[in-house]
Amino acid sequence: MSSVSKKQVGEALPQGMQEHTYPIMYEIEDAHWWYAGRRRIIKSFLGRVCRNFQTPPRILDVGCGTGANLELLAEFGETEGVDISQEALAFCRERGFGNVRHGAAEKLPHADNTFDVVTALDVIEHLDDDLASLQEMRRVLRPGGRVLLFVPAFMFLWGVQDDVSNHRRRYKLKELETVVERAGFEVERATYANITFFAPILLVRTFMRLARIRPSSGDFKINVPAFNGVLGRVFGAERFWLSRLSFPFGVSALCVARRKD
Repeated sequence: MSSVSKKQVGEALPQGMQEHTYPIMYEIEDAHWWYAGRRRIIKSFLGRVCRNFQTPPRILDVGCGTGANLELLAEFGETEGVDISQEALAFCRERGFGNVRHGAAEKLPHADNTFDVVTALDVIEHLDDDLASLQEMRRVLRPGGRVLLFVPAFMFLWGVQDDVSNHRRRYKLKELETVVERAGFEVERATYANITFFAPILLVRTFMRLARIRPSSGDFKINVPAFNGVLGRVFGAERFWLSRLSFPFGVSALCVARRKD
């Protein structure tokens, strides 16, 4: 593993998210401010990645969840999804995505040299062996293919949502770059993201930890429809800054890397 993890301090957790979170995700991720803002940032980066290809790329979304990201990725090329949860895949099919397969990120059910772009959006932090999953992503990429990663940042930001989601770790940017390079990639761009809400999230999670307050659910339920539009646009507006510079810290980290041959 690339960084200190919850499992290293003695917690044995099943991989993947807890099954009861998928219905919640399916219900809220189209409108929830965090998912909406993240999609705006990912779309900006994906647009620049896809300019490397003369024809619309073939894209694989590893850990596709309930399928909201597949709708975004389909704007750029031929899109497929893979997830370890059959329940998540059922939600993908409800959205109309039939080209999804059951499989683990550490052993993808796809042939070598199949895709131009692989995305893993808040996925590898769930895995005991993030290196193995990244090596698999490299295997299924064609020469010159790109991987786009989005992960949670900084272990000191650990919160209830990390427990609910069965995260193994949160990454420092250097840790993310290191494991990506070990897997056979050349990092083209790496930056923190979600600097906008870094301070409030840090304060709230620190207070809850010190006060030993543990809500019954994670951040999924923090969903105020009246503010989703505004907060999503505020978060998503980071894409304009990230097109010009890198953030020194943030709640998340993002990496684009090219398969090395």
